Amino acid sequence: MERLIEEIPSFFTIWNIIFLAKAMGVTFLLTAIGCLVGFSMGLLLAVFRKTKAIFLLPLRIFIILYTEMFRRIPFLVSLLLMFYIFMIFKISDNLFIIATITVCLIATAYIGEIIRSGIESINQTQWDAARAMNFTYFQILKEVIFPQAWKVILPPAFGFFIMFIKDTALASQIGVMELTFAAKVLNNKGFSPLLSFGSVLILYFILSYPLDRFGKHMEKKLATNRN
Repeated sequence: MERLIEEIPSFFTIWNIIFLAKAMGVTFLLTAIGCLVGFSMGLLLAVFRKTKAIFLLPLRIFIILYTEMFRRIPFLVSLLLMFYIFMIFKISDNLFIIATITVCLIATAYIGEIIRSGIESINQTQWDAARAMNFTYFQILKEVIFPQAWKVILPPAFGFFIMFIKDTALASQIGVMELTFAAKVLNNKGFSPLLSFGSVLILYFILSYPLDRFGKHMEKKLATNRN
């Protein structure tokens, strides 16, 4: 304990603080890009998966295969596979780009499934009533289904976003300088693991807590509107 206390002044230097801040920024970017792209693309996957058009059957089959595959392959396996594909075919050696693409692929699959479940939670009579009023498929989604489905979609979506912040730590396995990798670097420099990883733990909390509170706020708002 005495050694830990003695290390504190040398650990919290301006350079180490900047180093951790940059790593925190990388973690935030990975999460933000993954969530935004994942939500946008996942919404499209869910919408087209629910269509009944015959000519879109190949697309629906592709969406089902894509979603089921990326939801069942561990994030680390997907990340390493993407890394070796990029290296073997010399697409890019930018580790952040590799990690970001992997993050987006996985987020799209998970969010797409969450949105699909939300859409299917709406009673079939709602669809039938809208069709009886000559609504198109997209009009039904916009005017009838999504206003009700968001109450089902948002809680698990925010839960996934928070979990995703933690999962980005696996990007350190290919050398992306995010928070976990930064903690390893500081630990390898001789600083106490308790100090190195404890500081990173606090930074992960700082990233995830506001998102958790915002998710709970949205749940309460939706519950109020429902009443």
